[in-house]
Order: sequence, then structure tokens, then C-alpha cells
Amino acid sequence: MIVFGDNRQRVKSEAALAKLAGISPIPASSGMTTGRHRINHGGHRQPNAAINRTVLVRMRFHEPTKIYVARRTTEGKTKRTSFAA
Repeated sequence: MIVFGDNRQRVKSEAALAKLAGISPIPASSGMTTGRHRINHGGHRQPNAAINRTVLVRMRFHEPTKIYVARRTTEGKTKRTSFAA
């Protein structure tokens, strides 16, 4: 990916990629609730957009992903939260 440039050592794990792309979870507790998370929107927009496009294409054309989303939808999840867990 262009974002890494010549420095591939920046991304040593999936968590590092998520943080770089701006899709990593961060705690979102208000003091009254705990265990809640939200997406960290900081980070580079290009990998974020690429990951978003990949997920949307897979949800439309990739059969195992379509089955997974259908199962999660029957469990009461929305398409947006199907990939959060």
C-alpha cells in the first residue's frame, strides 16, 4: 500500500494496521457505562477508504461473507455492526 511507503516496519500486526487506517476501537465509556467502544477516526484516509470498499464488495459478491452477514442480521445485528464483533 502507498501509505506504508518504504517503511513496512510501521505495521507489525493487524492492530497496527487498524490504528494506521483509523479503524481501531477506542474505549467510549461515559463513567456510567463500561466496556463500550467506538471507532477511532484518526489515521490515514486512503487505507480506511480501501478497507471500506473491500468490505462493501465482499458483502455484495463474496458468498461466505454474504452468508456471514445474513446470519448476523438474523441475530439482530445491522450490516454496519456485523463486522464489529
